[in-house]
Amino acid sequence: MKKTSISISLEDEQMARHIALLVQKASKYESAVYIQSGGKKVNAKSIMGMMTLGMDISEDLEISADGSDEDAAIEGVITFLKGLEE
Repeated sequence: MKKTSISISLEDEQMARHIALLVQKASKYESAVYIQSGGKKVNAKSIMGMMTLGMDISEDLEISADGSDEDAAIEGVITFLKGLEE
């Protein structure tokens, strides 16, 4: 299992759309992908789980992946999240 932390800053009015796109991105990987915020850890491939995470506009997240493509999964999710900030 691989883990990394990331700080993000997103626009609030687009949060639901960002979460839906993040779930689509995470679902492309074979590995299990999780995002943790505060004390809550959810499956990044689950739209309902991600919506209950309650991500704020500015957030410190821990991303973890476990499986055959875990490095690619973490890198892909980080690249996606960083792209949302631009």
